[in-house]
Amino acid sequence: MSLKTIFCLIACVAATPAAIAMQNGGKAPVQDVWQPAKTPPGGTPWKLLEQTRLMDRTDKASGIIYTKPAFTPAVRALAGKKVTVSGWMMPLETSAHQKHFVLLGYPPGCPFHFHAMPNQFIEVYSAVPVKTDESKLLVISGVLELTGQDESGIFYRIRNARPG
Repeated sequence: MSLKTIFCLIACVAATPAAIAMQNGGKAPVQDVWQPAKTPPGGTPWKLLEQTRLMDRTDKASGIIYTKPAFTPAVRALAGKKVTVSGWMMPLETSAHQKHFVLLGYPPGCPFHFHAMPNQFIEVYSAVPVKTDESKLLVISGVLELTGQDESGIFYRIRNARPG
């Protein structure tokens, strides 16, 4: 049996439950592997931060889309408070340790473009250098600032951050 035939057989067997479900008027089962970072004990969940709505406007002259946040009351209540959030580091420098980086709520994807929405990442200014590791989940604590009214596309910032 050729390798091509084996792959076709595997694809048919794997697709059978979804095909049967759809033929019977149902929906194909969906397993979403794109999940936010787990909330650390006593921490702030990404699902709460993601409730901030994006208010977009397009500059007619340049075609650039600018975004401002519409924070929910629950998110506004976190402003100026110490929060703990987990996520993946996106370094902004090439050094082995970072004091200024972005914390992503979802696992990083393509290294060549930023795929997160403004309510899915936090700009972090750390009080201490944090080891650069883009593959491990990182827990950060610090004071949360709500930003973005300048249409910068950055809604959240943590100052005086520390790991853990």
